[in-house]
Amino acid sequence: MHKVHEALTARGWKISLAESCTGGLLAHALTLIPGSRGCFDSSVVCYSPNAKQRLLGLSESFIEDNGTVSEETTKVMARAVREKSGTDISLAVTGVLGPESIEDKEVGLVYVAISTKEGTSSRQFTFGGGRDEAKHAAVNAALQFLLETVCA
Repeated sequence: MHKVHEALTARGWKISLAESCTGGLLAHALTLIPGSRGCFDSSVVCYSPNAKQRLLGLSESFIEDNGTVSEETTKVMARAVREKSGTDISLAVTGVLGPESIEDKEVGLVYVAISTKEGTSSRQFTFGGGRDEAKHAAVNAALQFLLETVCA
């Protein structure tokens, strides 16, 4: 996390987050670093479909067409939180951490998306283990993706 903080600070970038399956754990990880206020702006925990609609502006028809756990949804979440917060970069995470599957998606499936003014990219992951282990793995994968993006 120190490397992420240093990379964001070096670029003078502020970050915002949209978290679903990680439930705020990603924001917690990023704000553990003293001085994180210099690069961390905000986080929206939008766990339910309704929250994604209310807080990020995803339409009901978009969610019906794409589901709450999909590459498309994660990309829209990332763009929406970046635009609403006015930050330089944003990170969004959604997935299925169990114990049961949703939307016919397997337990352990996670999507992470990063959005900047230059564009939005995403990655798909599948994590094993229990819910807590998968949640921490999702946070670590998101931070690694963020670090690779900021340092590119």
